Amino acid sequence: MLSENIKAIRKSKGLSQEELAVKLNVVRQTISKWEQGLSVPDSDMLITISEALETPVSTLLGETVIETKVDDLKVISEKLEIINLQLAQRKTTRRNMIHWLFILVSVVIVIIFAVLAALNSPYLGWDSSDLETAVFVAAFHAFEWLFVRFAPIILIGAIVGIFLTRKKV
Repeated sequence: MLSENIKAIRKSKGLSQEELAVKLNVVRQTISKWEQGLSVPDSDMLITISEALETPVSTLLGETVIETKVDDLKVISEKLEIINLQLAQRKTTRRNMIHWLFILVSVVIVIIFAVLAALNSPYLGWDSSDLETAVFVAAFHAFEWLFVRFAPIILIGAIVGIFLTRKKV
């Protein structure tokens, strides 16, 4: 009786064994054993099953429930709604991550630009007769030269990205 009732009510709710197992925090094989009558759930689990299936415990333990035909269209639409919500949530999460990445890039560019402006090209006064110092001077100058030319373009792109990825009210 219990095994048949669990199976019939599960099917009438449009749940697979796997989906019910996830709701109950057990493995699918446990649900299968209950439905085949090879084992029975303990009293605490029986209460959890009744809550998951939205059915009183007395119905689970009572006479055999006749399996009602599930409205397939309703079940499919509910599952599609869940999938749609998950996809929308992923899209929102991805948009927020990209938005904050644009903000981070903008802040980093402004900070580096401020540091370079504060340093005011200190390498111009360094003695370049030493090879290591000369290499460092050349590298510092190359970085500064490239940064000053490309950072404004990247900053404008990041600011545009911030506006395009902001939450629309």
